[in-house]
Amino acid sequence: MSLTDRAIEQIRELIRTGALPPGSKLPPEPDLAAQLGLSRNLAREAVKALAVARILEVRRGDGTYVTSLQPSLLLEGLGGAVELLQSDSAALQDLMEVRRLLEPVATALAATRISDDQLAEVERHLDAMRAARDDVELLNAHDASFHRAVVAATGNESLLALLEGVSGRTLRARIWRGLVDDQAAGRTLAEHEAIFHALAARDAALSQAAALLHVSTTEGWLREHLRAGGVPGPAGTTAP
Repeated sequence: MSLTDRAIEQIRELIRTGALPPGSKLPPEPDLAAQLGLSRNLAREAVKALAVARILEVRRGDGTYVTSLQPSLLLEGLGGAVELLQSDSAALQDLMEVRRLLEPVATALAATRISDDQLAEVERHLDAMRAARDDVELLNAHDASFHRAVVAATGNESLLALLEGVSGRTLRARIWRGLVDDQAAGRTLAEHEAIFHALAARDAALSQAAALLHVSTTEGWLREHLRAGGVPGPAGTTAP
C-alpha cells in the first residue's frame, strides 16, 4: 500500500468510526496532517482522492466536509463510467449481463414491498411509454423512470444506485432507437405491461419472471445487433 493509500485509509477510518460523521468539517490541513501523523502533502493528496470519490466535498473558501454518504451520491460515478464504455461491445454485453443478474431479483423484491402510490407511479410511466411509441427520446425517458420506480419500491438505495448506473441512459436510448427501427417496440412495451401486472398482483415469482424475460430479450437483441455491426447511435449512426 502506498503512503497516499495509507493516508486515504486513515481518513476513511475516521469516517467509518464516526469520528468524522456525515456533514462534519475536516480540521484544517495542518491539523489533520498532525492528527494522522502525515505530511501536509500526503494529507492533501488523500483529501483530493476522497473528494473525487464523492466522500468528501471541498467548499472553496469554507473548508472540506464529509458528504451525506448516501449510496446515490457515492455510486454516482458508476453511471459516468458506463457512459464511457458505449463504444466497447464486450463491455456493453457485460453490463447487460449484470442487469440480467440484478434486475429480476430486484423486481421480485419490489413486488413484496411496493405501495399503492408507487404502483401508480409505475403505471404512469407505462402509460406515457404507450403514448410515446415512436418517440425515442420520450420512450427512453419513461423507460428509465419506469424501471427506477420499480427498483425504488424495494427501498434499497444501494440497489437502485447500482442498477441506474449499470443501465445508462445513452445505452437505453440506442436500444430504443433500434427497437423502433425494427418495429419491435410494441413487443417491448408488452413486456413492461407484464411487469406492471405482476407487480399489481404482488406476485414476486411472476414479477421476477416477467423482468427476466424483458431483460433477457433486450440482451439477446443487443447481442444480435452488435454481431451484425452495431446498434444505432445518437445521430443515426451505428456504434460497434
